[in-house]
Amino acid sequence: MIENLSGECGMGRRRKQVVKIVRRTLPELYLCPRCGKNTVKAGINKSTSKATVICSSCNLRSSFDATRNMVPVDAYCVFVDQHYSQGSQEETEVA
Repeated sequence: MIENLSGECGMGRRRKQVVKIVRRTLPELYLCPRCGKNTVKAGINKSTSKATVICSSCNLRSSFDATRNMVPVDAYCVFVDQHYSQGSQEETEVA
């Protein structure tokens, strides 16, 4: 049998490849419903139970009460729902 300098045999099983599992994380910035840019940041203040969502491009902002288990993506969803519901009310008032 032929031996390498390290003392291992030249024949044997190949090592298995290690497959890394990439975990996706939630985004920090979201799309603005008014200007369409990816500049909306959602934050939750746990001590006051307030959620604040701000667009740094068009300065659209909203603040509302947050539930105990709310995360920033939930705050963004509430913000978008409020924005589109107010937009539909304005369209019916104009018509």
